Amino acid sequence: MDATCPSCGAGLETSLACGACGVLMLTDDAACPFAVFGLEPGFDVDLKELKVRLRRFTRLVHPDFFALEGEQALAKAERNNALLNAAYGVLADEVRRAERLVESLGGPTEKELGSMPQAFLMEVMEWNETLEEASPGSTGWLELERDLTEHRDRISTEIGAALTPLPQPGAESLTGIRQSLNARRYVDRALGRIAASAGPS
Repeated sequence: MDATCPSCGAGLETSLACGACGVLMLTDDAACPFAVFGLEPGFDVDLKELKVRLRRFTRLVHPDFFALEGEQALAKAERNNALLNAAYGVLADEVRRAERLVESLGGPTEKELGSMPQAFLMEVMEWNETLEEASPGSTGWLELERDLTEHRDRISTEIGAALTPLPQPGAESLTGIRQSLNARRYVDRALGRIAASAGPS
């Protein structure tokens, strides 16, 4: 990220704190997860590097390191630590990451556009019938699980391709990506239902 510490002038890796002098930054509650981790917005995120940054930035903002700095510093550390963990939760999850990108580019939220691609809806009807009629562990049940897993992976690939490179703000393609995200959410819920019905492995 292209920013400097107002206290010492050093370059900042994260919008939460300065790695050089240790001063905590006052960050907006709706801070961009990418800015929190010092990353350029994009769908592709190196999860190993993300974990490395999480550990490094945690050492900068963890409340334990500010216990003797006074109530104000401790409160700021607790807040920034929470923001760091929240940002990690978004960036580490490809669906939440994609949704954040779509919304930041002016695309619709799930509440604003809850529909799914028309072709996908026909398959949903068949899947729902199987979920209602097939018994957990049956051949139909296992085939449905494989089918849903394949669809989940295909949808993820399509979403990643549509967001690489990032569309222009307000682009029409954001509506289609939103619908694909809704479809991915449906598949995730269906797979979760199958896993829950199967019981402990």
